[in-house]
Amino acid sequence: MAKELAKSYKPSEFEDRIYDFWMKGNYFHAEVDKDKKPYTIVMPPPNITGQLHIGHALDLTLQDTLIRWRRMQGYAALWLPGTDHASIATEAKIVEAMRKEGVTKDDLGREGFLKRAWEWKEEYGGRITRQFRKLGSSCDWQRERFTMDEGCSKAVKEVFVKLYNKGLIYRGERIINWCPHCCTSISDAEVDFAEQEGFFWHLRYPLKDGSGYVEIATTRPETLLGDTAVAVNPDDERYKDIVGKTLILPLVGREIPVVADAYVEKDFGTGVVKITPAHDPNDFEVGLRHNLEVINVMDDTAHMNENAGKYQGMDRYECREAIVKDLEEGGFLVKIEPHTHNVGTCYRCKTTVEPRVSKQWFVKMEPLAKPAIKCVKEKQTQIIPERFEKVYYHWMENIKDWCISRQLWWGHRIPAWYCDDCGEVIVAKETPAACPKCGKNHLHQDEDTLDTWFSSALWPFSTLGWPDKTPELEYFYPTNTLVTGYDIIFFWVARMIFSAIEQTGQAPFKTVFMHGIVRDELGRKMSKSLGNGPDPIDVINRYGADALRFLLVTGNSPGNDIRYSEKRIEACANFANKLWNAARYVHMNIDDYDVENKLPDTLTTEDKWIVSKFNTVAKEVNENLEKFELGIAVQKVYEFIWDCYCDWYIELAKTRLSGDGEDAQNARQVLLYVLDQILRLLHPFMPYVTEEIWQTIPHEGETVMLAKYPEFKAELDFPEDVAEMERVMDAIRAIRNRRSEMNVPPSKKAKVYVATKFADTFTNGTPFIQKLASANEVEVAEHFDIDGAVTVVTADAKIYIPLSELVDKDAELARLNKELEQVKKRLAQSEGKLNNAGFVAKAPEAVIEKVKGQAAKEREQIALITAAIDALK
Repeated sequence: MAKELAKSYKPSEFEDRIYDFWMKGNYFHAEVDKDKKPYTIVMPPPNITGQLHIGHALDLTLQDTLIRWRRMQGYAALWLPGTDHASIATEAKIVEAMRKEGVTKDDLGREGFLKRAWEWKEEYGGRITRQFRKLGSSCDWQRERFTMDEGCSKAVKEVFVKLYNKGLIYRGERIINWCPHCCTSISDAEVDFAEQEGFFWHLRYPLKDGSGYVEIATTRPETLLGDTAVAVNPDDERYKDIVGKTLILPLVGREIPVVADAYVEKDFGTGVVKITPAHDPNDFEVGLRHNLEVINVMDDTAHMNENAGKYQGMDRYECREAIVKDLEEGGFLVKIEPHTHNVGTCYRCKTTVEPRVSKQWFVKMEPLAKPAIKCVKEKQTQIIPERFEKVYYHWMENIKDWCISRQLWWGHRIPAWYCDDCGEVIVAKETPAACPKCGKNHLHQDEDTLDTWFSSALWPFSTLGWPDKTPELEYFYPTNTLVTGYDIIFFWVARMIFSAIEQTGQAPFKTVFMHGIVRDELGRKMSKSLGNGPDPIDVINRYGADALRFLLVTGNSPGNDIRYSEKRIEACANFANKLWNAARYVHMNIDDYDVENKLPDTLTTEDKWIVSKFNTVAKEVNENLEKFELGIAVQKVYEFIWDCYCDWYIELAKTRLSGDGEDAQNARQVLLYVLDQILRLLHPFMPYVTEEIWQTIPHEGETVMLAKYPEFKAELDFPEDVAEMERVMDAIRAIRNRRSEMNVPPSKKAKVYVATKFADTFTNGTPFIQKLASANEVEVAEHFDIDGAVTVVTADAKIYIPLSELVDKDAELARLNKELEQVKKRLAQSEGKLNNAGFVAKAPEAVIEKVKGQAAKEREQIALITAAIDALK
C-alpha cells in the first residue's frame, strides 16, 4: 500500500490497487465467531443477464455502507453476494443469440440447449459481479452463490416436496396470465397494469326463439369465439324473463345459455356480460359455478387455434379486425365507443398478457400469507419506511394462489414425474426408479420449470446451507437487514417472508430497508429510450467510485427517490479532492516530526472545540445509521469535514504550527488524530479515498476498514469550550461578511474593537481575529463609543472598525455612485424591452423570462449599492 500521498487526487490511480489489497487481505470474509455478534445482509441477486446500472449502484452502495459500518463496530459482518438465473430473461437472451445463428431450441433439444445456457452463464454470469467490485463492494466473495448452484437447487427440491406433501402445492386447470411473447405463464406479480386507449364494441346476441336479442359490450371481440354463456344479475328485473333461455352465438351459430350470476353488476354497461371461461379469470369462476364448457380459442403465441374456425392462424389483433368487420356485415354490431381501460402487460417484455385456462402448478397462498402478515404486524420484521407496510398488507390480504410453473427449459425443473402406465404423479427430491403404484418404470419428468422467484424466495436461508443445519445457518440466520427497492416488494420481499416462516419458523430478516429509485435532474425515471441513465462504470472511470457512492447516499432517505446530475457528481468529486488536500496539508506539518496519533495531554480551546464537535458528530452519525438515515448521516460527516476541519480548524491551527515547541506539537497531534477519526467516520461511505489516505498516516492495524468506528466519548465532550470558541468564530464570520460587502481586500488590515461581556473569551481569541479577520490590532472592552466606524453585531459582541481604515470614503462613494448609474442604465434597457408590446408579442417565452430575470437582478443590485452608499454617508 501507498506510504506517501500523491500530489493530486486521481482515483483511477489507486482504486483498483486498493480493492486488490482488500481481497488479498481477506478482509471481506466473515467467519462464525461466537465472541462477536453477527450482522448479515444478503444481496438481492442480480440477473446473470445484466450489467451494472445506476439502480444496482444505489442498492450496493447502501448495503456496503451498512456492512462496512457494522464491520468497523466489531460485528462479524457478512454480506453474502450472488446472482439469479432469471429464467425468462436469460432464456430469451440465449434464444435471441441463437436466432441470429439460425438455430432454434428444438434444433438443439433440451439437453443441448441447457449445455448452451450453462456456457452462456459461465461467459456472462460473472460480468456483473466484476462490475460490483469496481464500486468497492465488500462482499464475502468466498461465499458467492447462484440460484441454480447445487446447494440452492437442493433447497428448491426440499421446499417443493414439503409443500406438496402438505397439500400447499397442487396441479390443476386454472386461468393464468400467459405471455404470448415469452410463451410461458407468469404470476400476478409479474403483470404490470397500464391504462390503454381501446373500445367497447356493443354486440347483439339473438335469442334462439326469435323473441329478440340481448346487447352486450366487450373490449375483446375476438374472444367471442370461446363464449359458452351470457350472464345477467339474478336481481335485475330487466332480464328475469330470459334467464334459462338460449342464445345463438353470432358468427359461430353455437347455442349458449343465459345464466344468472351475482358477479354481474346491474349498473355497469347493459347489465349483460358474455362469459368466456377460457379467456377471463372472472368468467372462469362463473363457468365453474354453472358447469360451463371451457373453449380455448388461442395458441401459445396468441394466434387463433383450431377452435376459431375460419379465423384460425390469425394473430389476435388481426382476428379482432376480421371479426368486427364480419359482425358489422351480419348486423350484429350496434355501436363502437372509445374506452380507456387497464391492460395487463408482461413486466419483462411489455407484451399484453392473455388470460387463458391452462394446466399449471400452483402454491396455495392463503395458509402461507396469514403468518407472513402477522410477522410484519408484530414487528418480527420491520419495514422501513413504515408506509410500505400498507402496500405489503394490501397485497398479502388479497393474494391469489401463485402459479409457479413456467414453460421454459432454463431453471429448476419441476420435481414431478408421471407414470406412462397408470398415470400416477410422483413428487420426489430424486428421480424415482419405478412407479410406487404400479411398479413399472415408464416414467417421464414434468417438462416445466419453476418460477425464478420460487428459488430466490429461499435466498436468505438456502445460501447459508439450508436444509442442512450448517454452522453458518445457525450463526448468521435470521439475517439482519434486507436492502432493496420498493418496486419488488411483491416479487421478492413478501415471498421471502412467507417462505422463511414456513420452512425455518423464523422471519428471514429483522429489517427491510426500502430505498427509492434514481431519477435524472428533471425527476424523470431513467430509461434506455430517454438515454438519461449514466453508465456507472463510465462515471467511476471519470470521477471515481467514491464520488458516485457519495452522490447516491447524499440526500438519500428511506423510500424516497434521489436525483442524479453531472453537477452533483462533480461536487462529490470536489469534496474528495478537498479531503485529499487537507490530508496533504497535515502531511506537510507532520512528516518532518515524530507525531503520535493520539490526543495530547494539553488541549487549547480550539483543540477542545474540534474534538468535541467531532465527538458530537460521531454520536449523531451512529444514531442516524441505526435509523437507516444514511443521507442525513453523510451530510453531517460532509459538513464537519468541509466546514469544521478544513475551513476552520486547519486555519485556527496555523497560528501555532510555525514553531517547534510543545504548543506546535500538540496542534500537529490534534490535526492528525482528528484526520484519522474523520477517515474512519467517512470510510463506509467513501472507502477508497479514506483507505488511501489512512495508509499514509501513522496508524495501528492493517486497514481502516477494520479500525474501530468512532463513537461518543463522554471525556471528549467540552460544551463550554465549544461555546467560547464559537463566539469568536461568529465575530470572525461577521467581520468577513461586512468587509466582503464593502469590497475590502483581505490585504487591507484594520483595527477591531470588540465590545462584549465575554472579555476573556475574545482576548484569548485575539490571534484568530487578527489572522482570520484581517485585523492588525484587537482591543476588547465592555463598551466603546466610536464615531465614524463600521459596526458589526453578533449575539455576544458589538464590533467596531474605523471606516477610514477600511476604505477611502470619497473614492468608495465615487465608485459606488458610478456603479449605481451603470446598473440603472441596464435596468432601464431591460424594462424598456418588457414595456415594448412588440417585443413581448414576438419574442420566445424563454427570452422574455430571461429579460425578466435580468431586471430582477438589476433591482436587487441597485438596492444593495444604495444601502452601501447610505452606510458610508
